[in-house]
Amino acid sequence: MTSCRINDYFILFLLFLVFSCTSGKEKSQTAPLLFVPDGLEATVWAESPMFYNPTNIDVDIRGRIWVTEAVDYRNFNHDTTKYLLHSKGDRVMILEDTDGDGKADTSKVFVQDSDLVAPLGISVIGNKVIVSCSPNIIVYTDENGDDKPDKKEIFLTGFGGKDHDHGLHTGTAGPDGKWYFIAGNAGPHIVTDKAGRTLRAGSVYTGGTPYNTENTPAMKSDDGRIWTGGVAFRVNPDGTGLEALAHNFRNSYEVAVDSYGNLWQSDNDDEVDACRTSWVMEGGNAGYFSSTGERTWQADKRPGQSILTAHWHQEDPGIQQSGDMYGAGAPTGIVVNESDGLGAAYRGLLLSADAGRNTIFGYHPKPDGAGYNLSGRTSFIASVNMDNEHYRWSEIDSVNKNKWFRPSDVAIGTDGAIYVADWYDPVVGGHQMLDQKGNGRIYRIAPKNKKLASPLINLKNTSGQVLALLNPAINVRNRGFELLKAQGSKVLPEIKEILSAENPYHRARAVWLLSQMGEQGIKEVETLLQDADPNIRITAFRALRQADAEHLMLYAGRSAKDKSPAVRREVAIAMRDVPLDKSKEVILTLIDAFDGKDPAYLNALGIALEGKEEAFYPDLLQHFNAEDAESWPQPLASIVWELHPSSAVPALQKRASSRQLSPEDRKKALVALAFIPTQEAATAMLHLEDHSGDDMNRMVKWWLVFRKTNSWTDYLKNWKSSVDLLPEAHPEMLTYRRQVADSTVAMNIRMESASTLAVSPTGKLHLLYLLVSHQLPDTIIHTLSTQMLQEDDRNIKVLMAHYFASPDSSYQVDAIAGLPSDIGRGKNVFIAKCVVCHKVGTTGQDIGPDLTNIQTRFDKKVILDAITNPASGISFGLEPYLVLLKNGAVIYGLLQSGGPVVTVMDTYGRQYIIEASQIETRKQLNKMTIMPSPEYMPVSRQDIADVVSFLLQNDKKL
Repeated sequence: MTSCRINDYFILFLLFLVFSCTSGKEKSQTAPLLFVPDGLEATVWAESPMFYNPTNIDVDIRGRIWVTEAVDYRNFNHDTTKYLLHSKGDRVMILEDTDGDGKADTSKVFVQDSDLVAPLGISVIGNKVIVSCSPNIIVYTDENGDDKPDKKEIFLTGFGGKDHDHGLHTGTAGPDGKWYFIAGNAGPHIVTDKAGRTLRAGSVYTGGTPYNTENTPAMKSDDGRIWTGGVAFRVNPDGTGLEALAHNFRNSYEVAVDSYGNLWQSDNDDEVDACRTSWVMEGGNAGYFSSTGERTWQADKRPGQSILTAHWHQEDPGIQQSGDMYGAGAPTGIVVNESDGLGAAYRGLLLSADAGRNTIFGYHPKPDGAGYNLSGRTSFIASVNMDNEHYRWSEIDSVNKNKWFRPSDVAIGTDGAIYVADWYDPVVGGHQMLDQKGNGRIYRIAPKNKKLASPLINLKNTSGQVLALLNPAINVRNRGFELLKAQGSKVLPEIKEILSAENPYHRARAVWLLSQMGEQGIKEVETLLQDADPNIRITAFRALRQADAEHLMLYAGRSAKDKSPAVRREVAIAMRDVPLDKSKEVILTLIDAFDGKDPAYLNALGIALEGKEEAFYPDLLQHFNAEDAESWPQPLASIVWELHPSSAVPALQKRASSRQLSPEDRKKALVALAFIPTQEAATAMLHLEDHSGDDMNRMVKWWLVFRKTNSWTDYLKNWKSSVDLLPEAHPEMLTYRRQVADSTVAMNIRMESASTLAVSPTGKLHLLYLLVSHQLPDTIIHTLSTQMLQEDDRNIKVLMAHYFASPDSSYQVDAIAGLPSDIGRGKNVFIAKCVVCHKVGTTGQDIGPDLTNIQTRFDKKVILDAITNPASGISFGLEPYLVLLKNGAVIYGLLQSGGPVVTVMDTYGRQYIIEASQIETRKQLNKMTIMPSPEYMPVSRQDIADVVSFLLQNDKKL
């Protein structure tokens, strides 16, 4: 599943009473009602016990559905004597509807493997079954067709995120015959292909599982580039040609590749209602971390920026558009419906599953300059009859299972129907599940009055291979592609015939195939650079770029003047790896068609000039005949902002201080200046501190403070600011701590030193570090427990209680759920106790998750449990750290950046920016949360009941 908002260990008694008293057939009668468009209907195609906990599905050439199960999902968080457990490893299942009645009637195990621990992806390509399960891509080959693997190969390995939602996700065959995958940000990902080429991607993110304890930002891959966080990549079926396509996602669960070669994804957010569905530009930076992964978005958030803007770095150069930021959710599988099986109106429909919103969103992407417009989103398939962002929780949801519909994947069958895998649980995966029995379902969505049937495809003849190529199921198409390609030029007439098809997706598949069928095929594709359909022109250019790289510049020259900005975008992207002396004229031609505003086009120009910014800058100025920086035309100003070459410092300084320019233009110049990592840029910013005027001075000072912590650290050493302040030094603490940890020192001396440390909050934190590092003897732990709990600082007290006290068993969820509650009182308690860390609307702090729309994601008992048992519901990225400084000081808080300068925000929202050389060590506190247990806030059971009533209101205001 995907990263959750608040998680819950408490098992609802009523939930499992229903499960235990209901047979499989009875459960299908109580399945959540799915709302679908008029003319379509949803039916239960399969359900447990035919399979359990489905994370991903694929469809084979016989129309069978293959399922990856995650029964052993996060067993480190569960009592395995109570939860369903596969002691031999998770399984891959095959389900089939043998009698064609629209419901599966057989189920079999393809493989059960100890290497499968919560696999997140499956693709069935010919006789190969490709399973994504960090740290591996595993290929099982069924050589004799008996539905049992005869061969197992670790195809690629080195992915981070074992048993973690943010690890390796599913792969799919692209229209070019390559395999496409995406991985979340639980790195580091250090993966070497069969030709010895290594891809590296990392960030500062750790946590979520006991295995994800280390990560590394700013690693350079063998292609010479730094890839950050979650990364989309492709590889040849023989394991060579590993190539990163885009990066800096948080946790994109799946990448969809349409027949034109477009990539689509949906990405999760950090508790801030910023989930997104977007088109992915090749070479694009999706904007979650800083570009090198050394800082979180929270560390980079600028004054005046909205959280949505800051979360995806949308005002930074070099970042792709976020697409549709649709609010709260937990996005999962994604696919493009290229079939007419549901009717022509649904051809081209982008289907994006969101388990948090209990829906499959539907989009009809529309060209928008060089990018795509994803407005017009609908809840195409849902368990609630409205957009769940506005769903009002009610008491009946304790027993109403509509919100337990948790779609983990969506696929198109060989029959053209839509198939939806339902994880089925009260919560949205993340750190745990509540359903002990691992129930799951697969739904089928098809026309009401039209029977869809899977075709019988004979791959031994050309007509059968063409039928496979044109099939709605993605990986079935690949089988036809490969077999037709193997036949070569003798099947050119049959492939050319597809070029006149009414369905443009079919035409596009023929384009890719022709490009790989020798000189005759390439010549045919060349003519399609002039096709009337811009999507076919895009496809032709992409296909020729791959198949005939020798003549790339010839094709680029022809398409650089195309009337479609999307076609020109593809030309720009193709120039990235072409030396400037060969690509300059094409790039200048592309610049001539830039309107100065199109963000996707600008981003593509930035990709074209990656690594060539400095060399190109003089040509750029000459091309625009731009002598006076204050008179730059909009296209030039935008391009310089995107490229920010170091030679542009004087011009940017002049524009930032100019009274002739608008405040917006001055701000853009200031931002561009701030992204130049040179001493000249730092000096220019210092000059602007005294010469920018009051309207800009605040931002100038912010940039100086901020850049002193990263790219300008060496240039601003003598510039003093508030970031130079660190917690009070306590060098004596170091001596005491070392004595306590030294097993050669007499126990009475160690005990005396420990008692001295336990007197102060700082000393307590030193002792806690020893405890979590397994250097504190049990004798000292037991002797000092009472003293450790005697603490006035609420946050330190909470921390000590987690390790030195037993939880208060009187805070029982069921008992609190039965109390009468008052919304008004709950609002007052929230203001008094909760806004120090949480927000509702615009009121509160950004330390913990934003709770504005929490009622759209969780029901009453899940929220109750998150408050009464906060350590059971840690959100990814909110695991706290202890950072020990060499001067004896200790900081307890959230890590916001790593690398040469480390940023930590403590539990009061204070930000400490520390040079790495000042840090002795840092320790992540796993299975720990900064949120206090209720007895330490303190709040009563009645307070909790009231607060939850307030949080469950759709229109709550502070």
